Amino acid sequence: MLVAVLSDIHANLPALRTALQLAEARGADALVNLGDVVGYGPSPSECLEIVRTEFAVNILGNHDAAVAGSDDEALPRDGRAAVDLHRAMLSDDQRVWLRDLPLVAEAFDSTFVHAAPFKPEKWPRLESMRDTQIQFDAFDTPICFIGHSHRQAIVADTLGVFRVREGHRYLVNVGSVGQPRDRDPRLGFALFDTEAFTVELLREHYDRAQTVAEIAKVGLPK
Repeated sequence: MLVAVLSDIHANLPALRTALQLAEARGADALVNLGDVVGYGPSPSECLEIVRTEFAVNILGNHDAAVAGSDDEALPRDGRAAVDLHRAMLSDDQRVWLRDLPLVAEAFDSTFVHAAPFKPEKWPRLESMRDTQIQFDAFDTPICFIGHSHRQAIVADTLGVFRVREGHRYLVNVGSVGQPRDRDPRLGFALFDTEAFTVELLREHYDRAQTVAEIAKVGLPK
């Protein structure tokens, strides 16, 4: 089975549509959303409905939780502004759906979580090798997929292992569909082949100008 794992869509509809087109072209059998389908971008309702109806697994992200009604003080100023707008743009039913998403899920012999498997409710950022290595004690599957940092990376339980192959355990950051933060503006996500036990990190261009225009149109921060 080929599983497309997406994260941090951030209400960026052109990026999401392009990612789904690429996933379909590559033969993906199932879709996973690691959270933050809303926040920052101009199309929260449209993106939410796509993941709600088409994705096999959906995980709660920190922006999802904020839009659903939790405290947003930990978010940056622009993030809080987007939260306020998105709360008004979503229906009560959509906000309840976000609120009820799980922090962690297991499927396809994998663990899925937004930020990290250890204390996921704290939304930690894995900024050192020590922070990353302690995560392996917090999940039991061969592989754990995360997002949150908007930067793609593969980390093994053994130093010197740089690609996914059987015999090791892995923490894989799939990057961001809607707002990459690695000086590469292309959308990013991962394809996980469950039978071959391989992971491919993909990047693809999308119509950024359309997203920029929509951000200005709905009144989000520049």
